[in-house]
Amino acid sequence: MTHGTAAASEAAPAEDPRFSAEAPGHEKAEQAAHILEASSSFGITPEQYMLPARRQIRMLSPEGTLIPETEQGTSPGHEYPIPEDDALLAAYEALVVGRRVNDQNYALVRQGRLAVYPSSHGQEACQVGAALALDRGDWMFPTYRDTVATLTRGVDPLEVMVSFRGDWHCGYDPHQYRTSALSTPLTTQLLHAVGVAHAAKLRGEDTVVLAMCGDGATSEGDFHEALNFAAVFEVPVVFFVQNNGYAISVPLSHQTAAPSLAHKAIGYGMAGEQVDGNDMVAVLATLRRAVDLAREHSMPLLLEATTYRMQAHTNADDDTRYRDADEVEQWKKRDPLQRMKTFLTGKGVLDEAVESRITEKAEEVAASLRQAMTTEPEMDPLEIFDHVYSAPTAQLREQRALLADELERSQED
Repeated sequence: MTHGTAAASEAAPAEDPRFSAEAPGHEKAEQAAHILEASSSFGITPEQYMLPARRQIRMLSPEGTLIPETEQGTSPGHEYPIPEDDALLAAYEALVVGRRVNDQNYALVRQGRLAVYPSSHGQEACQVGAALALDRGDWMFPTYRDTVATLTRGVDPLEVMVSFRGDWHCGYDPHQYRTSALSTPLTTQLLHAVGVAHAAKLRGEDTVVLAMCGDGATSEGDFHEALNFAAVFEVPVVFFVQNNGYAISVPLSHQTAAPSLAHKAIGYGMAGEQVDGNDMVAVLATLRRAVDLAREHSMPLLLEATTYRMQAHTNADDDTRYRDADEVEQWKKRDPLQRMKTFLTGKGVLDEAVESRITEKAEEVAASLRQAMTTEPEMDPLEIFDHVYSAPTAQLREQRALLADELERSQED
């Protein structure tokens, strides 16, 4: 994904014959002209624009220090400014809260308060960056693992977790938060995201949609359909792939032979980029620029973040059957939370007082979640008929009346 303002040492030609309408072959897509226009604005070739940088974008070392600019993976047209301090501090706060919620939910599962929980411990930087890169009017389409992204978007923790307790499929109003329901079916949310973006474009709205998925989703047909439609119809969608190395137990090497998942973008006619998903600074910088480009050019982009889930796929998964402890230990050294803490402390942005305030807030969120999940919900069986259609059908009204009558008779007995 080509970002930045610095021109390449050798400017792109005024017109690449392969992208010209007069080139031999079938009629060229109009989108090719837009790609040429975008690449020329950065002074690079279309291939340089569409292909990811030669190395993944990274700004922080595993120890949390800022690495030299020459080692950040950038190249002409792929430069990223470091976000401002207040944005980085807000991201760190969301990281701390997200980590605390993740660990609290894992404890609630063991206590039987949650039926299942897909932890994102270790992936929080990706999810925080996803939420913070969007404007208020933009849409986000999360997966079942993206609870931290949904919390960072402003949704109440209890409303996010009710689906894992089994009370509702979704506990919040997606329109209020411009955030779709957490999607358990693999990859279906990408098609929904493209549809929302297409509708927004037809209405003339200034809306960008962020479609989140994992590496396993890239092996699904829905992934192909979503990216192809988005590119052909030029809709402003950022496809954000959190590559944690496994689709449950299937390693990435059994899913694709591509150099990276970001390289898949060029086949659809969009730009791709790869970022260190455990580097909060780089994640936020690349996502911000991707959202800006999607909005400016009304074109889709693909961003792959390499990360790792430190815990099992869900509480029903035994991850020791497909990965060893040494692998997990190596990834602990790249913890996004600790890297960010070290970096902000070194910059003088984070001190003991600020750290104490953030920790206190995280504990308050965890405590409210514990209290909510230890309170037995009051369930109304008739609610199952309330949200099937905008207006209930005659058959639904009949079924509802039958159940209401049965419930009334059972109470009398």
